[in-house]
Amino acid sequence: MANERQARLADRIKVLIAERLEKGLRDPRLGFVTITDVRVTGDLQHASVFYTVLGSEQERNDTAEALRAATGMLRSEVGRRLGVRLTPTLEFIADGIPENAGHIEDLLREARERDEQVAGLAASASYAGDADPYVKAVEADED
Repeated sequence: MANERQARLADRIKVLIAERLEKGLRDPRLGFVTITDVRVTGDLQHASVFYTVLGSEQERNDTAEALRAATGMLRSEVGRRLGVRLTPTLEFIADGIPENAGHIEDLLREARERDEQVAGLAASASYAGDADPYVKAVEADED
């Protein structure tokens, strides 16, 4: 039951924060933010909010600072609209999904290139010895 409540609370917090960010904060540092996930602790006292930012490294840093500055305001709005007795603390964590996905894409591209090289070598390869090195029963009888 606690896990269901955690999941419902996390989903609701995700929606509330996303709606508030969509309306916009009065902070010019805030970039194009996407809330990817929210995880709430078992005692419902702390929420980790994962987000991604579209843009350069500077824009990501500026957005992190803007979210850190707006944490109190976002928490009070979440508490007001959530309707629970104790409002969880919010912690904004930059999600590493885009960087990990880029790294995985690079690894897959490298593996594909190596597979193509191996296939090219295999196509032009010849046997080191006879094409069929095994002695067949018919050949053994003939000798």
